[in-house]
Amino acid sequence: MAFRWTRLAAAFALFGTVFAGIGFADRAAAQALGFDDAERSEIESIVRNYILENPEIIMEAISVLRVREEEATAERQQSQLSERRDEIFNSPTSPSIGAPESEIVLVEFFDYNCGYCKRVVGHVFALAEDNPDLRIVFKEFPILAQSSELAARAALAAANQGLYAEMHNALMIHRGSYDEATIFDLAEEIGADLARLREDMNSEAVDAEIAATADLAISLGIRGTPAFVIGDMVIPGAVDLETLQDLVDREREAG
Repeated sequence: MAFRWTRLAAAFALFGTVFAGIGFADRAAAQALGFDDAERSEIESIVRNYILENPEIIMEAISVLRVREEEATAERQQSQLSERRDEIFNSPTSPSIGAPESEIVLVEFFDYNCGYCKRVVGHVFALAEDNPDLRIVFKEFPILAQSSELAARAALAAANQGLYAEMHNALMIHRGSYDEATIFDLAEEIGADLARLREDMNSEAVDAEIAATADLAISLGIRGTPAFVIGDMVIPGAVDLETLQDLVDREREAG
């Protein structure tokens, strides 16, 4: 009997949680333990009945799995923050405002069609004004619509004319959809050279920056906008000015 239950215990380790029917996750593994079809069927029945009589274990298993996934994500995130630090904070192709050589850096991933990004744009510029030793790096992450990429391209092209902050702000405060006519109207309002802007929007450099940012966001586990990075922290979602200031103060104190 002891041998039988030892084998049963080993078999339980092979099972995944299944909501409609219970079966071996790997028939080959079951065979490796020496179970024939009748024994396998009996074990499946025992496990199924146990779960039906104790359904709370399903939620417990999901909870444990969620915690493990969060821990794994956090570990991967810290690894990427370390390995790709220069790309995150010091990329020469990512536009920035504030103190050019500062080591106190806040990075924002955003999309021009993101309502939450529009909500925090005033906070970001106020933060730069209130902290002359801060550098803010902008990562164009157009994921919500095709027009998001069109706007991102225009902003990056405007950077070639020294007008990134102006174009970024104009796009962010705009209410409504983006099309080429709207974007060029905004660009004209800030004094951009429209012919040059159009050419630069389709440049390989702009292609590369958007692709690099997308790859970086994926590696950091950033799936939505806005998302902020500072020091060794990734902060998803919109945050208020006070929170942003606290993050900057903490980074400044950490030296």
